[in-house]
Amino acid sequence: PSPAGRMQGAGKALHELLVSAQRRGCLTAGVYESAKLMNVDPDNVAFCVLAADEEDEGDIALQIHFTLIQAFCCENDIDIVRVNDVPKLAAVVGPSEESGEPRDLHCILITNPNEDGWKDPALEKLNFFCEESRNVNEWVPTITLPE
Repeated sequence: PSPAGRMQGAGKALHELLVSAQRRGCLTAGVYESAKLMNVDPDNVAFCVLAADEEDEGDIALQIHFTLIQAFCCENDIDIVRVNDVPKLAAVVGPSEESGEPRDLHCILITNPNEDGWKDPALEKLNFFCEESRNVNEWVPTITLPE
């Protein structure tokens, strides 16, 4: 497929994965929550999404967090992508279920809900997309979510 077709397929797969993970209760949102989870149970993390809008690009603390999270993911063989549209991401995952408050969506982790792991076709597509991206030295590809 063309690069645009690959990107569109990856965006659709990411959307499906986020919805599926949220339904299964294996989605962790927030930079601090994600860092805590990675520290306690890195083997349980299946996928990582970093999200930033243009105004976030100037946030040095956030960029440092992103660098550390990316290094951790690379070290632990966790596939990772970037999304440049936080409002679109918020539309997919919605507010926090407990409080109804908007969540910190700068980092989202997808975890394995049980020991067997689950074979989610969207996760497999994204793993393949990330692997293809690494083959062309794009270590953290940016994905555009579908409208």
